[in-house]
Amino acid sequence: MESLLAALSGDFLGTPLYFWIAFITLVIALLVFDLGVLHKDEHEIGAKESLTLYGFYVLIAVAFGGWVWWQRGAEAGLEFYTGYLLEQSPAMDNMFVIATIFGFLAIPRIYQHRVLFWGILGVILFRAILIGPGAALVNEF
Repeated sequence: MESLLAALSGDFLGTPLYFWIAFITLVIALLVFDLGVLHKDEHEIGAKESLTLYGFYVLIAVAFGGWVWWQRGAEAGLEFYTGYLLEQSPAMDNMFVIATIFGFLAIPRIYQHRVLFWGILGVILFRAILIGPGAALVNEF
């Protein structure tokens, strides 16, 4: 048991392993919740539902940032919130690009969530593939 605790408190890219596990678990749980529970039945998503979901995900991010702040201190918390805000800026621009692409390709509204979900999943996967090794190289050298 002590060896497991020691392994979980070890660092990966300057962050304890249990933070990585918590973050990845949260992301996977939210993806499963979104596709498997909230959008199990395909339906058109209206503005009210969309804004409610967006607010829910922002609340989750703010809570996770608060946990980072509490566990790792103010500097780590501010770094998380700064990174989150930096990611939200292009995400807002992407909404207009995605709406244009969906309109051009005439993707029915009922399927847009599923297409967008799998696109986001692909982005997460490719970012992990590209950023993970890059961050490890920067950390090494």
